[in-house]
Amino acid sequence: MVKTTDITLAVIAKDLKKSPSDALVIGVAQGADGPVLLANPLSAKAAETLAGSLEILGVTGAADQAHRLPGLPETGAGVLVLAGVGKLEDGALAEEALRRAAGSAIRQLAGLATVTLAFPTAALADVAAVAEGATLGAYSYTEHRSSKDGLKDPVAKAVIYTDVTAKDAQPVIDRARLLGRAVNATRTLVNQPPSHLYPESFAESAKELAKGLPVKITVWDEKRLEKEGFGGILGVGKGSTRQPRLVKVEYAPAKATKKIALVGKGITFDTGGISIKPALGMGDMKSDMAGAAVVLNTVLAVAGLGLPVKVTAWLCIAENMPSGAAQRPADVLTVYGGKTVEVLNTDAEGRLVMADGLVAASLEQPDAIIDVATLTGAQLIALGNRTAGVMGSDSVTAALKSAADRAGELVWPMPLPEELRASLDSQVADLANIGEKHGGMMTAAVFLREFVGKDAAGKQIPWAHVDIAGPSFNNGSPYGYTPKQGTGCTVRTLLAYLEDVLAVSA
Repeated sequence: MVKTTDITLAVIAKDLKKSPSDALVIGVAQGADGPVLLANPLSAKAAETLAGSLEILGVTGAADQAHRLPGLPETGAGVLVLAGVGKLEDGALAEEALRRAAGSAIRQLAGLATVTLAFPTAALADVAAVAEGATLGAYSYTEHRSSKDGLKDPVAKAVIYTDVTAKDAQPVIDRARLLGRAVNATRTLVNQPPSHLYPESFAESAKELAKGLPVKITVWDEKRLEKEGFGGILGVGKGSTRQPRLVKVEYAPAKATKKIALVGKGITFDTGGISIKPALGMGDMKSDMAGAAVVLNTVLAVAGLGLPVKVTAWLCIAENMPSGAAQRPADVLTVYGGKTVEVLNTDAEGRLVMADGLVAASLEQPDAIIDVATLTGAQLIALGNRTAGVMGSDSVTAALKSAADRAGELVWPMPLPEELRASLDSQVADLANIGEKHGGMMTAAVFLREFVGKDAAGKQIPWAHVDIAGPSFNNGSPYGYTPKQGTGCTVRTLLAYLEDVLAVSA
């Protein structure tokens, strides 16, 4: 069973005493001349006194700062929390600043049952940002602890103080709840140890998470994969005793106006195979299935929201292990659809399973294909730990960048230089699975492009590849609404992208 966290959300517009809580959170920003107390529900006298005491209290307004004070009788809360929102942009707060501040406060107030968030929320979009931050900050992963001694449960309920009416706020509250559930389920799948999450159990988890939603799930086991010629997934997975799977998750509402395919890399553990990885840091390779978890939960979120778009996720799942049965460097495999690939490095396995998924997705001729994968270490070298790389058709990459900006996630478009294709030439097969080392993130995307099919007019289907090798897993300290380990990144971007696609087609 996939266990995850789910916070209750509500709004209140008037007397705080009528909605008592364990803590009241108000915002402090970094102004040009020092900390600035943001608009809040305190009495004028209390707010003035507090504003004059910020510097002596050591409150700076920096992001992630959460300074606790005794609660005031007028607030109905036992604790008053001064939460930093960072620097003001042209005197205003960006939605992402609100999202991060709310998420950071909820994360740091774990152990309390109910928290009231009183950030400035004049617009509905501000309420949405605070609600999303709260759902993302209320996450923990304790499934394999024998005891919870010393651990704190996440905040169970967040109340948003706002002038926006409960009726007007309800749609964004509902969206935030579903979005948070999808992101947190993604985090939980990524955090699962490989002893518990492997191809077969991943497929079962997809079925479990989809219960009660109008989606259809189809699973290819190893026998069906072999019968139908999915050589990429089979080649990567044959070194493991845990056989590979391909999972198709389809949401197809009757009134769908667009058809989008999502393809996700699902390597439940990556040793590198015969081209084995160094031991140091190999444990993080439990996260090499993050792309599949992202596309799965994106489809489930779309289904939960009832959006009129057909979305199909292809989860390409295998475990990459070294054994007497494993594929070798110099082996040639045949990908679904007939193309052959010379495997020069078995640690470049993600692109092999994704090739099968891209061909399968293309056969249904969607309006666009987006693949998501923890594909290359080169992504971290180019863009660091928090920014995903996006490559492919200009129309899709530009739309993804716009959606990511709106969702508050970091992506950056990268080119696909044509000269990189020649480096993938093979002497014995249609192409090799590795090529030019420098710019390896882009070389990997050029490889994937070879398996994107054509539309009814004979043109290549619009496509984008999102490399999330860095931002999908946080080895550092928690920050904002982001916990350690699995981050659930890109779910928000994909959902925003699909909403944008519908808005354009309306």
